Amino acid sequence: MTDIAVTDELFFTRAGLDQNRVQTLVDDALTGTDDGELFLEYRQSENIVFDDGQVKSAAFDTSQGFGLRAISGEVTGYSQASELSEDAIQRAGETVKTIRSGKGGTFAAPPGTNKTLYRDDNPLAMVDFETKVKLMGDMDAYARGKDERVAQVTASLSGNWQAVEIIRAGGERAADIRPLVRLNVSVVVEKDGRMEAGSHGAGGRVAYDQYLNEENWKAAVDEALHQALVNLESVPAPAGEMPVVLGPGWPGILLHEAIGHGLEGDFNRKKTSAFAGLLGERVASPGVTVVDDGTIEDRR
Repeated sequence: MTDIAVTDELFFTRAGLDQNRVQTLVDDALTGTDDGELFLEYRQSENIVFDDGQVKSAAFDTSQGFGLRAISGEVTGYSQASELSEDAIQRAGETVKTIRSGKGGTFAAPPGTNKTLYRDDNPLAMVDFETKVKLMGDMDAYARGKDERVAQVTASLSGNWQAVEIIRAGGERAADIRPLVRLNVSVVVEKDGRMEAGSHGAGGRVAYDQYLNEENWKAAVDEALHQALVNLESVPAPAGEMPVVLGPGWPGILLHEAIGHGLEGDFNRKKTSAFAGLLGERVASPGVTVVDDGTIEDRR
């Protein structure tokens, strides 16, 4: 079943919306604007936390709703609701109409691609609750068996399945099915009254089976335990300036905050970014190259 077939089933067949009526409401709301769209969303999510040998918390949630956006020049009108009904969409349309400029049309859509970068099945429905709990119990036992200094093990497993459909004026539609799972583990070790911790996590647009694989979850526990044991033997760092080497993973957040926002389109279009007008010029230290690749398989 294609993504658009899945989302049509969710938003029109199950929710009882009439597709032609919804399209009419979108066309009417976006008349006299430069662009805009109706964004329909359905999401299932769960989170399980296993701490000190037992389930500490477990949650499951289902949510749905829509957002209607209209763009006119520099102005954006937006309205949203968690109610999927024609009346709610019509009310949202009345709200975004306030930015009409008297012009009409839609911006050209970006070129499409047929490349599939991640699976579309629902990870929450593929593995039962007992199997997920057993996985985290096995992680707890493995960590404690590796080193007698392990005092506490906390593991968590989370996942969600998101289905979205985007409807533009004129009848253009697009859909996407987005699975997302994550496994985290934290290990606390203790020696002579001193306690230190280490943690590791991994995730992506994959199913739980990737983390049910014994080799993968053991690698996660090993990394968390290694961090904790290194911290247990650590000494205070000397004061003053010194070189800092950042490895892959969470240090990427520093890169994101330092330059990521400054490379966003609106800031450069308005020339308020420190990088505005520097296309083709070196902005980092020699030897530093950053590649922004949104086509890596199974990544968010």
